[in-house]
Amino acid sequence: MRELTAKEITENVAEMCKEAAYYLPDDVYEGLKKGRETEESPVGQVVLDQIIRNAEIARAEDRPYCQDTGMTIVFVEVGQDLHITGGLLEDAINEGIAKGYTEGYLRKSVVAEPLFNRKNTQNNT
Repeated sequence: MRELTAKEITENVAEMCKEAAYYLPDDVYEGLKKGRETEESPVGQVVLDQIIRNAEIARAEDRPYCQDTGMTIVFVEVGQDLHITGGLLEDAINEGIAKGYTEGYLRKSVVAEPLFNRKNTQNNT
């Protein structure tokens, strides 16, 4: 049986939140560059240039490449031979999201109850 601590889960989720906002996947980046080469519209060229430049700055400086860093959705597969110690899986994931969005200076735009009391959670959980 493999053991994994809730703290390890929290730390990994926090890092994944930051990485998703900081580093555009290579295939997407290359697709933008290829699209820029064939873009005919001058306005489209300027927009693509800016997006490409933003991605380069984000990667170099560990900063979000877009101000809207979205909402984290986590899919988890846990095999029968894993035992989580030191806390609950759901709590560890939520703590990781909160930590990643806070430490990574990511935009926190999630509200606790969207219909009647649109109070921001302040940590995107």
